[in-house]
Amino acid sequence: MRARKLKEELEKRLAERSLYEFIKQFWHIIEPGRSFVGGWHIEALCEHLEAVTRGEVKRLLVNVPPGFMKSLTLNVFWPAWEWGPQNMPTMRYLCASYAETLTIRDNEKFRLIVNSELYQKRWGDRVIMNSYQSSKTKVGNEATGWKMATSISGVGTGERGDRVLIDDPNSVKEAESQAVRQSTLQWFSEVIPTRINSPKESVIIVIQQRTHEEDVSGYILSKDMNYTHLCIPMKFDPDRRCVTSIGWVDPRTADGELAWPEQYSDDYVARLERELGPYAAAGQLQQAPSPRGGGIIKREWWGAWEDIAPPGRENTYPRFSYVVATLDPAYTEKQENDYSGFNIWGVFHEEERHAGYNVSVSKPRVMLIMAWQDRLALHDLVKRVDADCRRFKVNDLLIEAKASGLSVEQELRRLFVDSPYGIRMDNPKGDKVSRVHAISHFFYDGLVYAPNKRWAEAVIDQMSTFPKGKHDDLVDAVSMALSYLRKSGVLVRKEEAYSAIEDEVRRPVRRGALYPC
Repeated sequence: MRARKLKEELEKRLAERSLYEFIKQFWHIIEPGRSFVGGWHIEALCEHLEAVTRGEVKRLLVNVPPGFMKSLTLNVFWPAWEWGPQNMPTMRYLCASYAETLTIRDNEKFRLIVNSELYQKRWGDRVIMNSYQSSKTKVGNEATGWKMATSISGVGTGERGDRVLIDDPNSVKEAESQAVRQSTLQWFSEVIPTRINSPKESVIIVIQQRTHEEDVSGYILSKDMNYTHLCIPMKFDPDRRCVTSIGWVDPRTADGELAWPEQYSDDYVARLERELGPYAAAGQLQQAPSPRGGGIIKREWWGAWEDIAPPGRENTYPRFSYVVATLDPAYTEKQENDYSGFNIWGVFHEEERHAGYNVSVSKPRVMLIMAWQDRLALHDLVKRVDADCRRFKVNDLLIEAKASGLSVEQELRRLFVDSPYGIRMDNPKGDKVSRVHAISHFFYDGLVYAPNKRWAEAVIDQMSTFPKGKHDDLVDAVSMALSYLRKSGVLVRKEEAYSAIEDEVRRPVRRGALYPC
């Protein structure tokens, strides 16, 4: 009897000192038919939540793959641990997700724990449940603490919490809807700051799998909002090793090492990656809005001019046979509007021997020689475009044929009647994704080059994150240029150049008559 009491007291003290130990001891309450499978990633999340409890962290962002116990740890075990083991029954938790059914589900599990015989035996004197504040959406106690389940659309005026817990604010199914994303970001930036009890002491925690570069996590990171960021990708990426403000470091060392091999094996992860596809796998598993190396257009597909430039010519452009500029216009000076995207491409040729026929093949390649995106008024936009077209001796300027494009064309023709370049209106066919797919073969065939310039890196970055990126103005300009070069026959694949040579060689020679008629 004495030994059993000593063991119970030891377990109680361990649960009070460690959230991870508390989870292990109370796992059977909510999952009686499933054994607890531990992992260092759960311990990492517990460490950061314990830092929140100690008051060391007020803003926490967590990105982990689905099925990693994020909801159970944040929305079920941690509030129960703070109320009882940490003797903080006055804490009020406002829990939101993209769907209220998810937070109600977690409220039910939370209720199971705090009402359990084991929990009440240990901390029942601290957590006396309140019967008149017991519903699907709200669980309360006699110390005025409560836990409320709601959704993004449900958080309006009214309740305020000491801890605002936001679990998966972005729906995976609705990640592609810009309207839904913007509505969610507006809710997060305008409503959530008013839902805390104390600007200095209250806590906001966001936990989610990444769905888009412009999801709530992307918004937090882009605005540098002083959140402690815990990011755990399914497979370890040494270039993205996570180090947080509390001194935690991702313990993995090998590239591709799994985060939770005890639960998800290599075979399972490989099958999941195939089922999800590159974009969903990059966001949901790797916590990056685009696949490693890029999406449709991978970073490594871009050729570096420095690698093929003749000695001493690394910092100069090759001799171009044709130069085309493209403009995706959105003239405005308002910061909330899209950018205008502009780039210039030069076509150059390399001589290559056709081994089969021992003839020289002129292989065309294309280089990005200038690019920018900016928010400009109409007059400033056309002046900048004209100056760049003259500077780089552009042969033709393509402008997307939309309402703003027509205005740009008219203004260019009015102001610069002596322009040395032609102006063509381009009406792209199909959606943006299909247009990028249509020109992707130029990249993986090694026909597209860019110089080592910061502005070129901005284009490569935007191409690599498309279609999950925040902006796509430069992407539109790139696809417009390469599609035009393709349709006009200026840029062809190596196989097509070879085929043309073979056709020429095989063509029978027409002989004249042996005798005059």
